[in-house]
Amino acid sequence: MVHDRHHHHRRRSTSPGASTTTSTGQHRHGGIIPPPHPAPRRAVRPLLALVALVNLAWSLYQLPVSRVVESRLCREHYAAHNPSVVGPGGEVPEGLCKVDEVQKGLGRVLGGMEVGWVAGDFLMTIPLVSLADRYGHRLVLCLNLVPRIFLLAWTFAVGYFDRALPVKAVLAAPALSFFGGDCVFNSIVYSLVSELTDDHVLRATFFGHVNAIASIFSLQLGPAIASATMTALLWLPFWLGIALLLLALPIISALPTPSPPPPPSEEQTSLLTPPPPNPSARTTLSSTTASRLRALRALLANPSRNFALLLAVFFLASLASSDTKLLTLYVSKRYPGWTFADVGYLLSAKAVFNFFFLWGVVPRFLAWRRKTAATATENGDRENVVLARACLVVSVAGALAIAAAPTVGVLVPALLVYALGIALPVFTYSLLKARGMGVETREGGSGTQLFSVMMLARTVGALVGAAVMPALWVKGVGMGGSALGLPFVASAGLYAVAAVVVKRIVV
Repeated sequence: MVHDRHHHHRRRSTSPGASTTTSTGQHRHGGIIPPPHPAPRRAVRPLLALVALVNLAWSLYQLPVSRVVESRLCREHYAAHNPSVVGPGGEVPEGLCKVDEVQKGLGRVLGGMEVGWVAGDFLMTIPLVSLADRYGHRLVLCLNLVPRIFLLAWTFAVGYFDRALPVKAVLAAPALSFFGGDCVFNSIVYSLVSELTDDHVLRATFFGHVNAIASIFSLQLGPAIASATMTALLWLPFWLGIALLLLALPIISALPTPSPPPPPSEEQTSLLTPPPPNPSARTTLSSTTASRLRALRALLANPSRNFALLLAVFFLASLASSDTKLLTLYVSKRYPGWTFADVGYLLSAKAVFNFFFLWGVVPRFLAWRRKTAATATENGDRENVVLARACLVVSVAGALAIAAAPTVGVLVPALLVYALGIALPVFTYSLLKARGMGVETREGGSGTQLFSVMMLARTVGALVGAAVMPALWVKGVGMGGSALGLPFVASAGLYAVAAVVVKRIVV
C-alpha cells in the first residue's frame, strides 16, 4: 500500500541514507532489531546487476535458437524437395529458408517451446514463492538459474549433434522450467524492489530502472552480441549465455534481505498473508504452500473491483506483448534480404530508445509531477492510472503501425512508437500498492505474495499468447503479404481492451 510521504515516520524512513528498522519491531520482537537495509539506491544495485545478467543470457539464446531450428527444418525440407541446394556439410543458405513450409514449422516449434517454458513456471510459482518465504529468496533465485542453463545447453546439443538428435528434441529444452522461470524470477525481484522504499515516486523510479536494465540488455546488447557472435560461430551465444548465468551466482549472494514483517494488529489482517504459525509447531513446506494457495483462493474469490480490473490489465497486456516473440520471424520473412543477425541489430537500436526513455525520461517526469502535485500519494495513484492508459493507447498505435509497415524504413519509426508503451509496468506495478486496490499488505512475505499474484496473471497471459500468437503467425504466413502482421493486429486489439479496462480503475 502506498503511504503518503508525510506519514513515513509511522513505518520507516525512505530517505536515501535511512535504514528500515521500525520502532514497533523493537518492542514486539523481544528487543531484537532486524538488520537495516542499506540505502535504497545502493541496495537496488545488485538487483539491477542480476536482472542485467539474466536478461542478457536470455536474449543471447533467442536469436540463435530461431536459426538453429530453422536450419534443421530447412535442411529437412530441401532434402525432400530439392536436394541440390543442400551443401556437402548439410548447410542451406539462410535466404532459401524463408519459404512458407519452413516458417510455419519454425513458428510451431518455437511456440511449443514457449508453452512448455511458461507452463512449468506457472504451475510452480506458488510452491517456489513459499520455498522463498521459508528458506530465503537466494535459494530460489539460484534454482531459477538451473532451467535457464539447461535450456541453453540442450538447444546447443540439438543443433550441434544434428545426426543424433531430431529437431523436435528441442521441445525438451524447457523441461526443467518447474524450477522456476520468468514468473518466479520477476515475482521475487519486484517484491524486493518494492520493499526498498515506501516513497511512491522512488519506487516507480526503481521499477523504471529495472525495466530499463531489462530492456537494454535483453533488447539491445543481447541481440547485438548474439548477431555478432552467431555470425562468427552459431554456438558461441549459447556458451556465453551459460557463462553469464554462472556469473549471476555471486550476485545473488549480495542481494538485500527483506526485513521481517511486523505482527498484524487485531483489527488489520491481510488477504495475501496467511496467519502467523504457532512458534511451537514446526511447519513444513507443503503446509506453507497449502496456506499460500488458500490465501490466493480467498483473494481471487472476493477481490476488490480495482484489484480485479488491474489483474485483467496485467493479463491482457501480457497476452498482447507476446507478439514481440515473433518480431524476428516477422521481419526476416516480410522484408527480403533480412537475416536473423540483421534483425538483431535492428532490435538493438530500438532498445537504446527504450533504455533512455525508462532510465531518464520517465523518472524525471515523475519527479517533476511530484513537485507540482498537491497531495503526492492520491495524485500519484490517479496519475499512474492515466499514464498506464496512455501507454496502452500508444501500444495500440505502435502495433498497428508495425503490422502495416510496407518497408523497413516505415517499420523503424513504428517500432519506436511501440517502444513508448514499455513504460506500462512502471505505472501498473506501482498501482499494486495503491490504497484504492483494497488489499492490505505488510512488509516481507506479503509483498512477495502480492507480486506473485500479479506475475501469475501475467504468466497466464503469456501462456495463452504462446499458443495464440504462433497460430496467428502460421495463419498469416499461409495468407501471405500484409497478413503476416496478423499477430500485431491482434495485439493492438488486446491493448485497446486493456486501455478501456484500466480507465475504469478508480483510486
